[in-house]
Amino acid sequence: MGLTKQYLRYVASAVFGLIGSQKGNVVFVTLRGEKGRYVAVPACEHVFIWDLRKGEKILILQGLKQEVTCLCPSPDGLHLAVGYEDGSIRIFSLLSGEGNVTFNGHKAAITSLKYDQLGGRLASGSKDTDIIVWDVINESGLYRLKGHKDAITQALFLREKNLLVSSGKDTVVKWWDLDTQHCFKTMVGHRTEVWGLVLVSEEKRLITGAADSELRAWDIAYLQEIQDLEEPEPKKIKGSSPEVQDTHEAENGALEVDEAPEDRILTCRKAGSILREGRDRVVNLSTDKTGRMLACHGTDSVLEVFCILSREEIQKKMDKKMKKARKKARLNSGKGEEEDLEVSVEMTLQDEIQRVANIKTSAKIKLRTFQSLCPRKKLTVGAETFTNISTCRSFDLILSPQGELKAVFLLQNNLVELYSLSPSAPAPQPVRTSRVTLGGHRSDVRTLSFSSDNIAVLSAAADSIKIWNRSTLQCIRTMTCEYALCSFFVPGDRQVVIGTKTGRLQLYDLASGTLLETVDAHDGALWSMSLSPDQRGFVTGGADKSVKFWDFELVKDENSTQKRLSVRQTRILQLDEDVLSVRYSPHQNLLAVSLLDCTVKIFYVDTLKFFLSLYGHKLPVICMDISYDGTLIATGSADRNVKIWGLDFGDCHKSLFAHDDSVMYLQFVPKSHLFFTAGKDRKIKQWDADNFEHIQTLEQREAEYEESVAKEDQPAVPGETQGENYFTGKKTIETVKAAERIMEAVELYREESAKMKEHKAICKAAGKEVPLPTNPILMAYGNISPSAYVLEIFKGIKSSELEESLLVLPFSYVPDILKLFNEFIQLGSDVELLCRCLLFLLRIHFGQITSNQMLVPVIEKLKETTISKVSQVRDVIGFNLAGLNFLKRECEAKSEVMFFADATSHLEEKKRKRKKREKLILTLT
Repeated sequence: MGLTKQYLRYVASAVFGLIGSQKGNVVFVTLRGEKGRYVAVPACEHVFIWDLRKGEKILILQGLKQEVTCLCPSPDGLHLAVGYEDGSIRIFSLLSGEGNVTFNGHKAAITSLKYDQLGGRLASGSKDTDIIVWDVINESGLYRLKGHKDAITQALFLREKNLLVSSGKDTVVKWWDLDTQHCFKTMVGHRTEVWGLVLVSEEKRLITGAADSELRAWDIAYLQEIQDLEEPEPKKIKGSSPEVQDTHEAENGALEVDEAPEDRILTCRKAGSILREGRDRVVNLSTDKTGRMLACHGTDSVLEVFCILSREEIQKKMDKKMKKARKKARLNSGKGEEEDLEVSVEMTLQDEIQRVANIKTSAKIKLRTFQSLCPRKKLTVGAETFTNISTCRSFDLILSPQGELKAVFLLQNNLVELYSLSPSAPAPQPVRTSRVTLGGHRSDVRTLSFSSDNIAVLSAAADSIKIWNRSTLQCIRTMTCEYALCSFFVPGDRQVVIGTKTGRLQLYDLASGTLLETVDAHDGALWSMSLSPDQRGFVTGGADKSVKFWDFELVKDENSTQKRLSVRQTRILQLDEDVLSVRYSPHQNLLAVSLLDCTVKIFYVDTLKFFLSLYGHKLPVICMDISYDGTLIATGSADRNVKIWGLDFGDCHKSLFAHDDSVMYLQFVPKSHLFFTAGKDRKIKQWDADNFEHIQTLEQREAEYEESVAKEDQPAVPGETQGENYFTGKKTIETVKAAERIMEAVELYREESAKMKEHKAICKAAGKEVPLPTNPILMAYGNISPSAYVLEIFKGIKSSELEESLLVLPFSYVPDILKLFNEFIQLGSDVELLCRCLLFLLRIHFGQITSNQMLVPVIEKLKETTISKVSQVRDVIGFNLAGLNFLKRECEAKSEVMFFADATSHLEEKKRKRKKREKLILTLT
């Protein structure tokens, strides 16, 4: 067997320069008892908590490897639910910053998360078209709801009813009965994708937003409440005539949607539409927690804010409207004020939902895009085809008790902005009160460079250059620039050179942060630069079909007596095609030039004579690099391939299919033939140019195995159909490991039980007690019994992974587990956990258990012990609950007494002040 070659392992260490990433939403969180001050934003795989008042990052919720796609705070404000791109969900504690609860059930990215009113259940929607309801307290999945045909955009619990409403990109809104876990109503009144929905007016009205400029309103009527009324009268508008009432009812009847005889629980009737000012599609709808303020935005930078009026406000508005109508009728008829005129006024949807103001942000509100799983609609761009995309909420609202509305935005230019608005003002004007801009570019980073000592990192974007400290991840210097495409540190690390999209060279001094010089280098974009190995100059390549050579020199500065650094052009190499990339060989004898005609030309540096032509790529070479010894050159192209060439004869050693999209960057590791590539498929890979092997994609091996496990078919639960409701979990590496631990514990129990029987036989034959050696594993757990060790293993499994671990457990271990459960339940230890495991095992192995005659006595004993122990636990819980209710009543009684005492003292104080004022008035008169 040959020797294996070992490679260094690379892991992600930190993220800097990021305020909020593109794939998630921003939410207000309650921290340190304050509301409206702290916000949570996604930051790649992490979540950052920002203090808007100070503009500081105060907490980081550490993720694993997948990007964050959705955030949702719990109603009590103590926890934050985070959804990831791989379909997993983690619950973080905002007090400790730890995420101890993990849910795995979806096969694609999470698109919607919503708690119920008490925070005990969590509904998650995904791109895999499924909705899963999770039990947060028990840390397990309750049921999976299947019925949508495309990605879920929103899912909401109803407060008073055990119902759930969801919307999707399949143009429908579905109502789910959570008692029976099935869809009892489907609203088909939309013709395009439904991007969001909200419940307002005490959950009597549903507002939906689709791919047009309308907000559709639907009146919800619960049939049980209608039946409870003896003879409900039709809704009448105050002051209107019978003819207008008939017209209003006829219009409502005409707008009625999806009313069928089989409808039950509730009915939905279209109440009308609200036209937005934006003509693009609705990206998302949202309300504050009180449900009074409604906001929506499109694909632009404007948030439209509406106010949901209460019944009293609507009545006042209609009275004013009626008064104006009567006054106008008197003026038209010429009659006096004493004569009563019959005037009809119709109440419209605009009278109930009032437009407040528009909030215009400094940039577009960030849209989260993802590729849909449904190939129903496609968009063709050039030679590539993409499916339609979806977005997520990038703003959040909070209404203070004083009536001030705060809106926070996560913008596309890596900014977080906070606006305040007073809806009760006559002409409300939004005011920007806070902005988080520290440590981040406003546009995509196009170039990166390390200093010679690896202490500083340069990053440049379309408008700025930033210098970072690699160890502290803090921004040292920020300088404005033109659109940067390439960069490097000048030898000595005191200056940097930037190549821009306009073809200019910009030279900056790092100490002062000033622009020293701007040189017009090329007539087109300056795509690439390469520092010469002797560090005396550099070479540039641009879109003007030329390669230019530059030398560093010192010139006199007009503003100072000292000389400053400058650049001087020495030579030029004119070519037939645009230059995309240039590279010096380590010995500075060759120059590699990538051209737009898909070839790479090799020239001698001293004479600029042609040496080699490397051809074979089907699309232009975007990036390339030469190894440290000058023997190999690797090229990366837009055709997704990487080719390795020899620089002696120009022969192609190997062609590698590297990425699923264009290869954007390639560089060799110093002193080796290993190189890294980066692609538009958002992956970074390491390769060996000698063995032509793919070493790693910067992910852990466990993550790769978990992904392969997730792709396997989910085992079905016996006795259940793959319909609207089936098992909610997903096989992961953690659940497989947990099942293996259970099997190992049962095997140890079997071995130790056999040893005990054998030991008893030996002691009986010898007539004396012989010491039995203790298993080292049991000794590590405190010298416990083998059965107790099995219980400890069950207690050590996460609650969210328990059912999936039992599902993959072979049936051969189930009989021993059932016998142990009977023993444990009789002792009264962990009755709740054991009953949960027992009922799940009976559910998935019912046929095999009932057909096994050896297990019938065990099941009978389990039935007796389980019923008795559960009754005892229920009695204890009932007693404790009664005690807590008693203490609650006593506390309420004490608080009421204190309240009336305080009120009495305040009243007496007011009387004393009033008497004092009266005495002063009498004295003055």
